[in-house]
Amino acid sequence: MSALNSAPAPLESSAPRLQRVLGADDNRDAGETMAMLLRLDGHEVHVATDGLEAVDMFVSLQPDVVILDIGMPGLSGHEVARRIREKSERAVTLIAVTGWGQKADKDRAAAAGFDHHFTKPVEPDVLSALLQK
Repeated sequence: MSALNSAPAPLESSAPRLQRVLGADDNRDAGETMAMLLRLDGHEVHVATDGLEAVDMFVSLQPDVVILDIGMPGLSGHEVARRIREKSERAVTLIAVTGWGQKADKDRAAAAGFDHHFTKPVEPDVLSALLQK
């Protein structure tokens, strides 16, 4: 077959994959710092400061990724994750970023529907790399 009749090879993109991210942390400074770092990578980031606000923002924003603290007022991160899994009609990545890092804590996070669990403080490069996948 000649080169004129063959389909062109797909181009591989080296452009970063940008995500719509919802972060929730009752420590406003921690949430805003995480948002600032992810925005530097080009992501669209929104921040909630409690569990109820996170659920409401999830419904309106339909983010690709949700990064949740576990110990928040209103609703815990576990309850927020369960509600998101119930409400979401599409794939969403749920990431726990919490001070609770024992095996039992990780098991509870997985049971609540989290895809990933990190113990604070998490290195910004770790989150950045995860959002590129």
